[in-house]
Amino acid sequence: MHLSRRGLLATATAAVSLPATTAATARRPRHLRTGFERLAHDGYTLLDGQKAGIVTNPTGITRDVRHIVDVMHADTRVDLRAVFGPEHGFRGTAQAGGSEGRYDDPATGLPVYDTYLKSGQPLADIFAASGVDTVVFDIQDAGARFYTYIWTLYDCMEAARLAGKRFVVLDRPNPVTGRAALGPVLHKEFATFVGRQPIAQAHGMTVAELARLFNEEFLTEPVPLETVPMSGWRRSDFYDASGLPWVPPSPNMPTPETALVYSGTCLFEGTNLSEGRGTTRPFELLGAEGVDRRWAAAANELALPGVRFREAYFAPTFSKFQGRTIGGVQVHVHDRDVFDPVRTGIALLVTARKVWDGFAWRPDHWIDKLTGSARVRTMIDAGADTDEVVAGWQEELAAFRRIRRKYLLYR
Repeated sequence: MHLSRRGLLATATAAVSLPATTAATARRPRHLRTGFERLAHDGYTLLDGQKAGIVTNPTGITRDVRHIVDVMHADTRVDLRAVFGPEHGFRGTAQAGGSEGRYDDPATGLPVYDTYLKSGQPLADIFAASGVDTVVFDIQDAGARFYTYIWTLYDCMEAARLAGKRFVVLDRPNPVTGRAALGPVLHKEFATFVGRQPIAQAHGMTVAELARLFNEEFLTEPVPLETVPMSGWRRSDFYDASGLPWVPPSPNMPTPETALVYSGTCLFEGTNLSEGRGTTRPFELLGAEGVDRRWAAAANELALPGVRFREAYFAPTFSKFQGRTIGGVQVHVHDRDVFDPVRTGIALLVTARKVWDGFAWRPDHWIDKLTGSARVRTMIDAGADTDEVVAGWQEELAAFRRIRRKYLLYR
């Protein structure tokens, strides 16, 4: 996309405080512009003459924390006609596995349509009924294959194609960098809403890069797609380098540090242990009744790079073990530059099974949907160690990395 100098930035440029970070290698923020900031700075020329609808949630904000829907609705240069809400909803009122339904937004009067768990022709019918010409996407991702917003992106791209609509993606940072893809690649027979297509568990891409990949590699036919990249973002940047405020993309992603571990420790959703939902440190606290100090000791013995484990006790306020005090570990990342979240997640599964005789997978084998195949579960059950499990996906990961390279927008 080529942007002109026309128009003033419709978003404010007030300075914000840096988000807290546990990393020892925090970087000084540079001047970064998100895709939305560049679109606004250009006077929304990309949307000239178009009735626009936007797929977004509470993370679609300016750096002075105004929502972009409120900003665009108030700007006469944009003909904004509809909002499309994903999981958790446009304004973020719903918990995991929920959405807000169809309503009119009290702040703007715009119709809000629910996209959650809708795809194909039913979603295309929603786009058609909304009367928009162009569907815009602007949601902050967390960098993991099983974080559902990237599959909302995929489903909306496919539905826009079916409905004959243009599709525009406004880019935002991958909060855990775009340095490398990590982990197993989804096998198509295990496709669900936590993984529609064969990408790596930690994909190492931005949403605009993923949109380019989806369009060329996975959609039945490509949708008319335009992306608005960021300026000032490097692949090695963690979120604190952006200078942007952090808004939790979902209720259980409260900080960028949560995102740092999420692509590995979310695997505990597929077990009978708590993944920390219902605590102030989801995905950093893991545990169950009967787990004791032996788990932290076993995990620390592995000397995994960049991370240490602390014996911890906590009582979740909802989800697994609600209101009961349980034992486990807290994950402490001390060097995020060398930390491998997926390898760490596997190591924690292996050691949990070793030290706690109550360990079990969820009966529905949800772990297979999260990892993308039955291999991780069956290897761990057979007694494989961390290195053996990680070695099992290297060939498919190398193939994905080759494909991924073609769609990267940043150095």
